[in-house]
Amino acid sequence: MAKSKAFYVCESCAYQTPKWLGQCPACGTWGSLNLTNGTTRKAAPPGEAPKMTRYANVAVESAARYTSGSNELDRVLGGGLVPGSLLLIGGDPGIGKSTLMLQVAGHLQSLGKKVIYISGEESLSQIKMRGERLGLSADDLMLLAETSYEMVEQALESDSFDVALVDSIQTICSANIPSAAGSVTQVREVTTKLLHIAKTRGTTIFLVGHITKEGAIAGPKTLEHMVDGVFYFEGDKYHSLRLIRSQKNRFGPAQELGIFQMESTGLKEVPNPSKVLLEQRPEASAGSVVVPTVEGSRPLMVEVQVLLSNSTYASPRRVTMGVDSNRLALIMAVLEKKAGLQLQGLDVFVNVVGGIAIQEPAIDLGLALAIYSSFRNLNLGSDIAVFGELGLAGEVRSVSQAGLRMKECVNLGFKRVVGPKGNAGDALDELEVRGVTSLVDALEYVL
Repeated sequence: MAKSKAFYVCESCAYQTPKWLGQCPACGTWGSLNLTNGTTRKAAPPGEAPKMTRYANVAVESAARYTSGSNELDRVLGGGLVPGSLLLIGGDPGIGKSTLMLQVAGHLQSLGKKVIYISGEESLSQIKMRGERLGLSADDLMLLAETSYEMVEQALESDSFDVALVDSIQTICSANIPSAAGSVTQVREVTTKLLHIAKTRGTTIFLVGHITKEGAIAGPKTLEHMVDGVFYFEGDKYHSLRLIRSQKNRFGPAQELGIFQMESTGLKEVPNPSKVLLEQRPEASAGSVVVPTVEGSRPLMVEVQVLLSNSTYASPRRVTMGVDSNRLALIMAVLEKKAGLQLQGLDVFVNVVGGIAIQEPAIDLGLALAIYSSFRNLNLGSDIAVFGELGLAGEVRSVSQAGLRMKECVNLGFKRVVGPKGNAGDALDELEVRGVTSLVDALEYVL
């Protein structure tokens, strides 16, 4: 049996070192090394052999799901909650994680499920005040304000709970681990024990996790590998829309998206987010282009706005909201090389309306036309939508799920679509679809 040794582990990249360092040599993060105890390795019991099974002999068991009471959350979860799953919800402070979890707890309790809400950050009276503000009717919902893992474990084993919600995992600590709450060791060990409870008792457990300033869930990276699902709750605090995005899901598709709207009475589902995003769009404005994007299996119509102005600085500014700045630089270079636009002395401001961040390359062509529209002070029209991936040679490449994008265009009343020629076969009768092979072809059409 190997001896247990203490060492330091980086909470950002899991780098290990026998002595404390101010900066992690692997990832360069400051103050991220935390003391942990080495695990004791146990030898395999004598005489036991591993039990192997042929792939053909394994029976497929369908997971028995049940609804969370929220259609948007069910969409992200892959169709509902799976008994015995351990799910991690992360998000910025004040974005609405606790509000969402309390509403989910109330919905589940009203559906007849045994639910316990465990808070390590708020008192019982604070939880009750939030519940009354949200208008919850959850008289049988069990509450526990506790930071000791031993007390949490005793509460979970005192009854056969269907769902447990822990807000947040960084506040729960075990007296058997000699480190502070929120440290790498505490978070990892407490999560491991909660995972064991979830699997052995069939309890679905939600863990709320804090987010670091870099946008990652605080704690060891192994935390995301231990749980069954990782979901990020995101959005702009100054906008009402809130997005819950699936980053990992063992029981459903990843990158699925659920959309809520924050109101005074809590989070409300948004059945038609494209309509909400475009309802205040200006009718005739240069630099404005609508792009049909797809998040998971959901189509979204987003407005991309671009403003160009003469720069007063030696180095012009490139400001982006909702679009990767590197993608903007790439598209500007293609416009200068292939379309002859002189953008070197101009400040460029890009905004995706609604506080939504778009990562997929299908936004490329729409962003390029928005820049050109602002440069020429040209209104492209309110009935046109644009999508397509743009290559460095100026070619427009096909994207996935073009039919779904065009169907959403029809639902929102758009008449014309500019997209890759390779996707023209998915055109609908209600649309005038212009398939283009290059950026120059797209510019000639809109002119």
